[in-house]
Amino acid sequence: MQNSNVRKDVKSEKRKSFKARLFSFVFNIGLIFVAICGLYVLFVFLQMPSLDAILHETREPAIIFLDKDGEEIRSSGRIMGTPVSVQNLPSHVYQAILAIEDKNFYKHGALSYRGTFRALIVNLFRGKFAAGGSTITQQTAKNVFLSRDKKVSRKVQELILSYWLENRFNKNQILDLYMNRISLVGGLRGIDAASMLLFGHGANKMSVAESAQIAAMLKAPTTYSPLKNPDRNIQRARVVLVEMVKQGYITLETAQRAAKELKAVNIKQDKNIYRYWTDFVMDEIESRIGNINKDLYVYTTMNKKLQSRIASALSANVGEYQGAIVSVARDGAIQAMVGGDDYQASQFNRVLALRQPGSAFKPVVYLVALENGMTPESLVNDSQFAIGDYNPKNYNDKYYGDITLATAFAKSVNSVPLKLTKQYGIDSVLNMASRLGVGHKLKREYSTVLGASEMSLLDLTTIYSVIWNDGQSVHPYSITKIQDANGNTIYERNPSDEIQILSETTIEYMKQLLYDVVVNGTGKRAYTKNVFGGKTGTSNNNRDAWFVGATSDYVIGVWVGNDDFTPMSSKITGGVLPAVIFHEIVK
Repeated sequence: MQNSNVRKDVKSEKRKSFKARLFSFVFNIGLIFVAICGLYVLFVFLQMPSLDAILHETREPAIIFLDKDGEEIRSSGRIMGTPVSVQNLPSHVYQAILAIEDKNFYKHGALSYRGTFRALIVNLFRGKFAAGGSTITQQTAKNVFLSRDKKVSRKVQELILSYWLENRFNKNQILDLYMNRISLVGGLRGIDAASMLLFGHGANKMSVAESAQIAAMLKAPTTYSPLKNPDRNIQRARVVLVEMVKQGYITLETAQRAAKELKAVNIKQDKNIYRYWTDFVMDEIESRIGNINKDLYVYTTMNKKLQSRIASALSANVGEYQGAIVSVARDGAIQAMVGGDDYQASQFNRVLALRQPGSAFKPVVYLVALENGMTPESLVNDSQFAIGDYNPKNYNDKYYGDITLATAFAKSVNSVPLKLTKQYGIDSVLNMASRLGVGHKLKREYSTVLGASEMSLLDLTTIYSVIWNDGQSVHPYSITKIQDANGNTIYERNPSDEIQILSETTIEYMKQLLYDVVVNGTGKRAYTKNVFGGKTGTSNNNRDAWFVGATSDYVIGVWVGNDDFTPMSSKITGGVLPAVIFHEIVK
């Protein structure tokens, strides 16, 4: 009996010993597993990007160009839109996102356990990944900080980041971060950039329908793009509207109206009509402030309506040739600039190209004559002229004999300005050009009088701007103010006092001469009732054709020619194609 009890005790001790060893084994295995998981999480954590560095990521500075009314023309180097916030957006914009992406965003933490469980059940039931349970916090972690690699380590990083975000920021800040960093279309980030591209305005002006179409893209930007897959986008946008009604964000009537406004997006493909201008302004920015190391808002003198008119007139009429147009206000503000018909085909800005202005330079000579006491009614003799080996002819070898100064100017004869130059001296002509702002580029030769010295269309137009600025100095400018993203003014134009270059009498006579050109002379094709005057110009062998004219608001210069300096048709003169283009702009 005693031996039996001893055997029972031994068995009992063995069982206890086995259980203890088993528990110890399992416990140790558990500790090892936890340690391995901990080490793995630590390893994954160490591989994570620098959170603060990404939150304040560096990029090329963005330049936002604004027109004279403060409206955006275009931007350079900007991949993000204007920062938006729950605080400054219409409520339906972010409510559309919440409705379709995370309706309980403000109720759960970093993870939605209910959503995760529901997604797990759906995926198991369907046998594939058919539903996701990611919260907006998780999506922010994934889209802002991580790559799109489908790895376990990336998912672990996503979870760590999600808890980090929830502890560092409040819900509104997380939603703001999501809206400003999500990639939707064209490599741009944020709903504001997407709205600008798709709808032509910022996120703060999005309608309910537009908000639904943006929210519809969040699930899969390419699949539900209103550009590439408009039908899918509209179908999912309707789902967004239904969810917004269910969650009490909008009424059924509002959703029905919005549903009727859903449409495919067609981004107008233009010829980058502002690019010549913004390239020009960029050079001006660098000359004013030097190195650009921050985002800038550049307020320019651009008149968008006039720019559009000018670009259309050039494109419709220039034909097989190249063309350029610039418009300068009386005070020197450059209102429009088109350096060619198609920026995509050629980025060369022909407004700045040096070409021979031909007879368009002659007003400089006539200003000298008027300043020395001549009037439009003064008689001059139009006959052959030669000095040394230089003996230029009139157009078509036609001479008129004794004529008035006004007739000589209107018919753009060549002998009269040459004789005037001989009478008053070539230095007086070059000095006049210097007073008008272009003399330093001219050759001291008689051929300069007939426009053989090269100058740009901008320089030539500036000469005429002085005339229509009542003889006061003109310095072309394109920028009125530059500010950084915080509204600090970095540069602001401080115009110098205008200098009276020409007398009132001289200017009145010159305006009369220029008006006669468009009424009775070579510029008749440019005439409309609101044109104050103008002048044609054609260089040798019809390589360049010019017209510069004015209305009450604009001084507009037009050039037509070939980039390779080859002649155009003999019928292409300044009084033909350039004058017609000018007429189309101002009629």
